[in-house]
Amino acid sequence: MSKANLLLPRPNRRAFLAGSTAFAASLAMPAISRASARPVFTHGVQSGDVDMSSGMIWTRTDRPARVMMEVSTTESFADARRLAPLDALPESDFAVKRLLTELASDQDVFYRFTAADLSDINAVSEPIVGRFRTAPGARRSVRFAWSGDTAGQGWGIDDEGMRTYATMTRHQPDFFLHSGDTIYADGPMQDEVEKDGEVIWKNTVLTDEKRKVAETLDEFRGQWKYNMMDEHVLAMNAAVPTFFQWDDHEVVNNWSSSRSLMEDDRYTEKSVHVLAARAGRAFHEMAPIRYTPAEPGRVYRKISYGPMLDIFFLDLRSYRGPNTENLQDELTDESRILGREQVEWLKRELTQSKATWKVIASDMPIGLVVGGGQEAIANGDNGEAKGRELEIAGLLRFIKAAEIRNTVWLTADVHYTAAHHYSPDRAQFQDFAPFWEFVSGPLHAGTFGPNDLDMTFGPEVRYVKAPEDGQVNLPPSAGLQFFGLVDIDGATEQLTVRLMDRADTELWSVTLDPERA
Repeated sequence: MSKANLLLPRPNRRAFLAGSTAFAASLAMPAISRASARPVFTHGVQSGDVDMSSGMIWTRTDRPARVMMEVSTTESFADARRLAPLDALPESDFAVKRLLTELASDQDVFYRFTAADLSDINAVSEPIVGRFRTAPGARRSVRFAWSGDTAGQGWGIDDEGMRTYATMTRHQPDFFLHSGDTIYADGPMQDEVEKDGEVIWKNTVLTDEKRKVAETLDEFRGQWKYNMMDEHVLAMNAAVPTFFQWDDHEVVNNWSSSRSLMEDDRYTEKSVHVLAARAGRAFHEMAPIRYTPAEPGRVYRKISYGPMLDIFFLDLRSYRGPNTENLQDELTDESRILGREQVEWLKRELTQSKATWKVIASDMPIGLVVGGGQEAIANGDNGEAKGRELEIAGLLRFIKAAEIRNTVWLTADVHYTAAHHYSPDRAQFQDFAPFWEFVSGPLHAGTFGPNDLDMTFGPEVRYVKAPEDGQVNLPPSAGLQFFGLVDIDGATEQLTVRLMDRADTELWSVTLDPERA
């Protein structure tokens, strides 16, 4: 079918969202008896990495199965295009994903999976459906959400579920940007959480994989599957594409090449390199992220979402040097956090970008001190650029010299929400143009913070919402769960950032005018 034939009237998105919620609730119900005779889709559907002409789709079966796929521009699938099937096999834990191509821009796309048992090809599942909208080819208003940190610090799926996902879905974003800590592979859960002798939380849904740290490939996969047992996550996945990046908890807290597990009795596998390899495979199997043939397992990438927006996803984990005091005077492989190849890629892609706004999705903040200055970019000395700050200083200097305008940084990691404005007028390193960094999260994890600022790049807190009186690891029921909404106006090209909480309260907002050449 040609692209021209794919341009059909757009169905009602709100109706589809309502249907997705009902579908998610049905998945959360106990399996009926016929499930043993026919294949079952175990964890819903997902889409991701959507641009103007393509998007990734994902699902998982309960057994070896041939997965049939159809794509349509109508909810009725009246114009369905059938694709060649894929086999769901044990080697991928029965997960399959496919990049849909040759799609029309700014088009609602519906996709449908049906599975046939490979041992009994006549045993066919019920169909399962998802949707996404491709990026616009011309200027139109765009909305997306971002946040990070899902199911961490022992706070799992309770009777209310991961409600922040439901709140975000109600805003009908074009996509959701997950800034990392997509799972907590190092955070075992218990049935109940007690404080001062009282039960303050019950994990009403729990699996064996979540009762211990992840070490085997199957245990890492199980961390992902646990999150997709939540009805709100399932509903959002069926209706909103997610653009994933990762941070540390996909492997183990604060991991780098120097991370030692020798004194951690929870682990029988002591090699962080083995854990990272297994975690990376599970990440790519279970998330609808594009596969990059030049470097299998690569997370950093660019997604062009129409003429007004390019998103640059960074990976501050895979290429960093060892975690040290972070005070080196020279930029070497040991003091890098992005790595030489990723920095050169980012400079090249930023230079070539013609989008109005360049959103840099970073899995860690620039000016917040994390882990005593050893874990992130900022080292906490408030002085001239040293250690990992040297690599960021070089990047910011390049952005200014190349006259790359309208860069905005989005991040999570620290488990509270904030707006930071960086200016050379307040900085020790001054060869850069002013920019904004916005922080959000957690989605469904403990709330912490706020963290100290490092003044190397002159950050100023314009807004912050975090626990008071030194409280740490507050449960989701405390309400301090955060996400952000970004709106780009199709007429003015202004970018508005709103910081939101789980109850859908708008905490703070700012509207930025695009700088013109």
